[in-house]
Amino acid sequence: MPDWRQDNAAPGGPMKARQLISNASYGPEELKVLFAAFDQAWAAVEADVGAEPSAVEAARLKLANIILGLAGQGRRDIAWLKATALRLLAGGGAR
Repeated sequence: MPDWRQDNAAPGGPMKARQLISNASYGPEELKVLFAAFDQAWAAVEADVGAEPSAVEAARLKLANIILGLAGQGRRDIAWLKATALRLLAGGGAR
């Protein structure tokens, strides 16, 4: 399970993608769902992003924004959020 307290986008730097999700107006249970979807989706694409810190940060922020956008539509299913976020990240549409 990924450690949500660490963000490999910038070693020692802020956890921008996680902060973005944390700062959203959701309760603790909803945030658990959003973080789980984010972590699972990130684990699926992390190797494809590469090691360049700016590329990692950009991809993580884009993924966080996608997850938040989907959550804003009222979706709270981890599997659906993950799958749809991965499709959107790859340039496909939501289903």
